[in-house]
Amino acid sequence: MSSGTIDIDEFENADADEFEDRNDTERIVLFLDKNNDRAWKAATIAEHLGLDTDAVSAILSRLKERGLVRHKRPYWAITDDEERLQSAYRLHRHYETADEQYGEERLEELQTDEMEEVQ
Repeated sequence: MSSGTIDIDEFENADADEFEDRNDTERIVLFLDKNNDRAWKAATIAEHLGLDTDAVSAILSRLKERGLVRHKRPYWAITDDEERLQSAYRLHRHYETADEQYGEERLEELQTDEMEEVQ
């Protein structure tokens, strides 16, 4: 679990925006990308990031479906397809920029009477 502190060397070597709030998926991808010389167990990733192991496992499974991580039980690693990873980063940044510029979409606001209710 995160103690609310980091090593001073980590602090000194970090990029200026590295500690901004990120969602769990971003944090996992960035962690695996930064540590791309190793493969990790989901529980170890969870421990490093202060996240729930089950949540990390679920996120890793979704990332695998999108081809962004590799998996050989019980280990996970970032994809070796640099182009795919860069494309995902660009698409993510595009959505973030659109959300900042136009506001986040909310499904309930977009529903019409003709649409099926989503639960």
